[in-house]
Amino acid sequence: MFRSFFVRTSLAGLLICSGLASTTFAEEMPDAMNIGFVLYTKSYSPGTLNARWMFSDKYGGPGIATGGPVDGYAGTYHVRYYYDSGEFSDEYDLIIEKTDNTYKVFWLVDGKVSAIGVGMEVEDGLAVGWRRVADGTNGE
Repeated sequence: MFRSFFVRTSLAGLLICSGLASTTFAEEMPDAMNIGFVLYTKSYSPGTLNARWMFSDKYGGPGIATGGPVDGYAGTYHVRYYYDSGEFSDEYDLIIEKTDNTYKVFWLVDGKVSAIGVGMEVEDGLAVGWRRVADGTNGE
């Protein structure tokens, strides 16, 4: 029992001395947070998806994708995103491709890939994790 207490106390002391106890991994590695999430749900209007998006832990809001197919999620859309405040954020050409039970998702600006993602259908819609592509390539 004394040995267990000694090990726990030593580890706590090391964490405090190294500063790890007061900071998070994300704070130390800000570039690691190039991660976003979006949930697309079917709208009442055919070929339209409602979006709820977030990027890192800093930005998020609603969006709407239009011009897509009547059935399913796979297809080509034009999507506009807004911040929670209602202010416009970004717009893209959105391509959703289905392979078996997974989806590949691409956001394009002027024909160049700006972000890539992977998704799956869930009970409420299409859930997609994504990241920005810095150089405008296809990210593969």
